[in-house]
Amino acid sequence: MLFRSALAAAGIATVPSPASAADPRATLADLEARLARLGAARVEGTDTVAGRAVPALHFGGHRISNRYAIVDAIRRAHGATATVFVRDGDDFVRVSTNVLTQDGRRGVGTLLARNAAHEAVSAGRSYCGPLDVQGTRFEACYGPIRDAAGAVIGVGYVGHRL
Repeated sequence: MLFRSALAAAGIATVPSPASAADPRATLADLEARLARLGAARVEGTDTVAGRAVPALHFGGHRISNRYAIVDAIRRAHGATATVFVRDGDDFVRVSTNVLTQDGRRGVGTLLARNAAHEAVSAGRSYCGPLDVQGTRFEACYGPIRDAAGAVIGVGYVGHRL
């Protein structure tokens, strides 16, 4: 609740309203708040996502890889796509997503494209703007996920179709 109070004090909505339902910044704030309620972010061990071994991303006692409740809740609440990526070296790998591939499967195991968003989050900054995600144009926001030491260990993404 402290995180939600801080967001509210900063004027960032964490639940959709008619005015913010298609606002990617507000949607990203909601995704970040839902993850924060689970606990602190950390990487511990490895997971297999779409046949690929990746660092295991946890929020509190909750492992995120191959679990979709939060990203699906973002779709229901905001009509938005949502993804949680884990950092794997210089790449960010989708470990939880409601973004679908061309064949209709969740796009887990795919990489964040090398674009302006990748550059920003790699440097620890957020990025909001229009981008192509798996072949579709979105008004998107990406925010770095940090561990307790402040290292970027992942990325949260939300997008509203243009």
